[in-house]
Amino acid sequence: MAKTPIYKRILLKLSGEALMGEHEYGIDPAVINSIAADVKEINQAGVQVAMVIGGGNIFRGVNLASEGMDRVTADHMGMLATVINALALQDAIKRQELQVRVMSALPIHTVCEDYIRLRAIRHLEKNRVVVFAAGTGNPFFTTDTAASLRGIEISADVVVKGTKVDGVYSSDPVKDPSAKRFEKLGYDQVIEQKLAVMDTTAIVLCRDNNIPIRVFNMTKPGALMRMVMGESEGTLVE
Repeated sequence: MAKTPIYKRILLKLSGEALMGEHEYGIDPAVINSIAADVKEINQAGVQVAMVIGGGNIFRGVNLASEGMDRVTADHMGMLATVINALALQDAIKRQELQVRVMSALPIHTVCEDYIRLRAIRHLEKNRVVVFAAGTGNPFFTTDTAASLRGIEISADVVVKGTKVDGVYSSDPVKDPSAKRFEKLGYDQVIEQKLAVMDTTAIVLCRDNNIPIRVFNMTKPGALMRMVMGESEGTLVE
């Protein structure tokens, strides 16, 4: 294992559902505290950490839109759910005695900072963890796309997607015991085979800007640290 991390700056994408743990809704304190501890470990190893969090544990705009709600309204509600999660993450990370800032694509001055690219980079350079909230600030875009966009904007070395499985599989490993796990994939291979990595817009953004994507099991102890140290963890898309 490398003595120093192979990445200087990462963009860590987590789904809102990941925060539920074994619950059906909301935030599991044990899960969010574990995430914060993992972030502290790699931060202390010298990695600058930016994060994007989804809101599916609280609200999914696309679901209500399918039932007749105006899609723009539904997506704005989903963005606000990500702000709630980002504030919860901020609190958990602060309790790890790290400096952390939440930056929202929607202006919410009383609870967090507005997203300003150069300010975000400055926070990272000062070794502060930055949590990006409210997606891209626009409807019709997922938090996967927000993660790719923010990763590119801050010149991250890699976009890391934390999931509940140890990489990308040819099919759902829960439903198909014969599913094959990939160690490495190309961007176009992911798109053509419709593999469940991130949405197509997010993949294309990373491809066109030459930023790799690493998909790993965030619930596996020590996986994030092993990944930033260069060990073969999860699936690499490049």
